[in-house]
Amino acid sequence: MSTIHVDVVSAEESIFSGEARFVALPGEAGELGIYPRHTPLITRIKPGSVRIEMADGSEEFVFVAGGILEVQPNCVTVLSDTAIRGKDLDDEKANAARLAAEEALKNAKSDIDLARAQSELAVLAAQISALRKYRQKK
Repeated sequence: MSTIHVDVVSAEESIFSGEARFVALPGEAGELGIYPRHTPLITRIKPGSVRIEMADGSEEFVFVAGGILEVQPNCVTVLSDTAIRGKDLDDEKANAARLAAEEALKNAKSDIDLARAQSELAVLAAQISALRKYRQKK
């Protein structure tokens, strides 16, 4: 079985590095699926979950708050400011942050505050969705 090397890196650390049969993640224009020997590609990704199907058939999930994807025929690199392993996602923290972002949205006094709150809310909604997907797979 053919595999592709996958690296998921946040600003702080390497989140995942290993061989995979398939990678799925949220591209700007829709869901992307990557198999070994994929055509080279560089694109932005939206907040959401990166699903990595390992060589042994198991799956790894990583939440990313957007970023850049680089695909080479034998290597996939996901670069994100924020990336969290599925097992490390915290339901209570995500929901508390969502409530805070909703409050900030209500209290926005300028267009910049409004845009910042909307962006934060979108990322948190994607994180909560990724958490639900991860929990369903377990």
